[in-house]
Amino acid sequence: MTRFTRRDLMKAGAFALAAPAVLRAHDALASSGSINVYAWGDYFDKNTLVADFTNATGVKVNLSTYGSNEECENKLRAAGGKGFDVIFPSVDTGPNYYKDSLLQPIDEARFKVAQVVPSIYRNSISLGASYRGKRYLVPFDWGTEGITWDSSKFNKKSGEISYADLWLAGNPKQTAIRQKSVFNGVALYLDATGELKSDRGLDLYKSEAESRRVFEGCLKFIVAHKGNIGAYWNNATEATAAFTDAGCTIGQTWDTTGILLHRKTDKKWAYGMPKEGGLAWTDTFGIPAGAASVEQAYAFVNFLYDPVNGAKFANTTGYNTCAAGADQYLSDEAADAFKAAYPAGTIDNLFWWPMQTDFYAKLRAEYVEKLTNA
Repeated sequence: MTRFTRRDLMKAGAFALAAPAVLRAHDALASSGSINVYAWGDYFDKNTLVADFTNATGVKVNLSTYGSNEECENKLRAAGGKGFDVIFPSVDTGPNYYKDSLLQPIDEARFKVAQVVPSIYRNSISLGASYRGKRYLVPFDWGTEGITWDSSKFNKKSGEISYADLWLAGNPKQTAIRQKSVFNGVALYLDATGELKSDRGLDLYKSEAESRRVFEGCLKFIVAHKGNIGAYWNNATEATAAFTDAGCTIGQTWDTTGILLHRKTDKKWAYGMPKEGGLAWTDTFGIPAGAASVEQAYAFVNFLYDPVNGAKFANTTGYNTCAAGADQYLSDEAADAFKAAYPAGTIDNLFWWPMQTDFYAKLRAEYVEKLTNA
């Protein structure tokens, strides 16, 4: 499985302050009309980058949002690849789009490839960004799913905290999890202890029989410790509410949850990598097969990859931009957050989500339902 090095990822330039960039003159063809953007719910504030793009180009952005990859896939599939000009799927879900011809190949004459961190652009191919020799997805941002915890109750640092801490006997109804990904975290933990060997969770993707074996073992473990679960989450809003409203003190969450809780709610909240390894993802941009405003779509994404704007996106969301050169604009607060979440060795130990297979997607849905109903 392809891994990015710490140097590669630091070059992506996360969590930075920035000012809007001005679209260059040769993009004038795209400086009119409107564009339909379908993005993750916590990506764009209409008063920041979206407004900056409209102010710079005159192009109106019609923004719609979703909370899961499945929601994005299903809506685009139902419309036959039409209705949107830019979407932001996770790279591992690429095969779900390719089988129904929902995306069009990226035109590298119109998209400025040099704006992307080269190693991330190159390595994304093996994670699901291409199909039959053509690229359909371009890395936009990357992040992790690790552990958010109340540091006044768990006196540990990133790299020391463990998936085991989610399931401590003395931690009833204090743990927040997402059903879709908790199996992968448990697989990493049980593989590390030797209780359920799975090649660090990769057996979930090797064959249907092996995938079922690992899912079954993980389900058995989770159900045996279900008393620890205080909240389920499926999107960024629900993840935050698990801590602010449901009383959870620890959880397996996306990075932005813990980082923004620490920044905006209380300094006691921490986010970091479990010692068994965090789960890492790359989100991308793609242009649907039926996009109606293709020139505007390329103008929009080129605008987002300007290093100043890429840094502004990262600083606003807590995610890590793939825009080359954005590291030049790191704020002290952002740099400290990155260093706290990813101390030496933790990036090298990440588990990057592999490309989804039909049997994996089918079995995950089956076992999510079993867990929900357990």
